[in-house]
Parts: sequence; C-alpha cells; structure tokens
Amino acid sequence: MPPDADHDPPEPTPAPAVRLEDAVLRRSDRTIWSHGNLAVPRGGTVVVLGPNGSGKTSLLHVVLGLLPLAGGRVEVLGETPRRGNRRIGYVPQNYTATVGDAVRARDLVTLGATGTRWGAGRPTADEHVRIDASLDAVGAADYAGARMSELSGGQQQRVAIAQALVDRPDLLLLDEPLANLDVRNQQEIVDLLARIRRGDTEVGGRAPDPDGEPVTIVIVAHDLNPLLPALTGAIYLLDGHPHYDSIGEVVDERLLSHLYGTSIRVVRTAHGDLFTRSG
Repeated sequence: MPPDADHDPPEPTPAPAVRLEDAVLRRSDRTIWSHGNLAVPRGGTVVVLGPNGSGKTSLLHVVLGLLPLAGGRVEVLGETPRRGNRRIGYVPQNYTATVGDAVRARDLVTLGATGTRWGAGRPTADEHVRIDASLDAVGAADYAGARMSELSGGQQQRVAIAQALVDRPDLLLLDEPLANLDVRNQQEIVDLLARIRRGDTEVGGRAPDPDGEPVTIVIVAHDLNPLLPALTGAIYLLDGHPHYDSIGEVVDERLLSHLYGTSIRVVRTAHGDLFTRSG
C-alpha cells in the first residue's frame, strides 16, 4: 500500500548556510576570534559586524576555504569549505580597483563563468546565456561593452555582483559592497540584493522560482543603516567571539555600544524605520 500522505515523513531541514562549532581562527601567534558557535539559516540577508581588526573579512575567507581554522569545525552549505566552491559567489572589497584599464564589463563576467579558461577560447552557449542573464539581472546590460575604468562606482559594483552571480550560487558573500558609493547608489545596490534574495530576478540565467531556495547573502559592512531594510540577521564579533542573531535582536543600543566601544543610539522614525547613530 502507498504510504498515508498524512503520515509522510517531514521534509528534511536544509543545513545552515554557515555553521561554526567551537571555531578558533589564528593568524601567526595572534588569536583573531575563538569560541565560534553559530548557525546562519539559509535564505536570509546577513550582515557581519564588528570593530576594525575584529576578523570580519577573515570570517569570509574561512567560509571560502582560504583560511583554515586553528580549532573547531566549520560547515558551509552542509560541506567542508574548499577553495573554488562554485556554489559560493564572492565580491571582495575594492575588487574593481584592481581590474586593468582595458577590461570590459562583459570580460569580467565572462571570467566568472569560464574560470581558469581566461583567454582560452570562447564561452560555451550555456555560459553565454548565463553571462547575458547575470548582466541583465543587475541592470548592467546597457554598458556591458564599456571598459570597467569608464564606469561609475555604482556601475562597477553591479558588474562585480554579476560576476559573482554567473555560477548561480547558493551563497553570495560581499565585502563592503557600499563603500565609496553615494547615497543613491547605495540604495540601488541594497534594492538589487533584496531582489536577488527574494528570487525576483534571474540569477545566472536561472529563472525566478518562488518555491525554490533563495540565495543566502552575507555582507561585511561598517555602516549598518543603508542595509537595515534588507537584513534578516547579523553575525557580530563581540569580545573576540562570533555570534549570530536575528537583526531585531542585534539592533540594540546596549549591544551595539558594547560592540563598538562607543555610545550608539537606535532611533525609530515616525514611519517605523530604524537607524543607528553614535552619541
């Protein structure tokens, strides 16, 4: 007899996007952080907070498999971290500043699709589809043929995100994506990331799927305010230890003041929006 639908086993819960268990990170003789115990659920937009030198970027490098732990365990999407994991898209800080003057926007996204085949033949038909779809998804199709050096900061950041999306990642990591952008461009990038997480736009040629697993986005940032409307959670490096909580629990005057070592106020506007300010 077929199993009773009313007694079918529940769907397995997907592994967290990132899990740390008693994790310790050291560089040379210095402990960057320790006692890392957290689980970041999938499908959210998560900010990484902490004072300068607390190990925010280093945490991304652990997730990417670029830095080994000195102790404990880390899992990423249910697996051991490894270099070159194409389930993860990554936009480093100031990435586009290192791109040569002759590189065009499409070239940069093509490099994301072809990987080590740079300059070794044309992209495949599938790669062409993913390249075009990624440029279109971030609103960069109109200047795909322009040199990166000719683009504004906001346009460059869109192209960098397109490159990170071209492999249809399950996890998107961004290191200070709003740095050096004006207010309008900051807002446009935040809106773009919100659409990507919700599945309202194609990712690497994969059509939006409202029933599919949304992309998990993790963002290192020093300014919380532009991101607040899009955030669901936060990893915060407090007293040398990584923690995770929902964004509502983290946007707290006492916690943020302790985190940054200065007085932080949390203000709610008449429209119900939150923002933080020092003093």
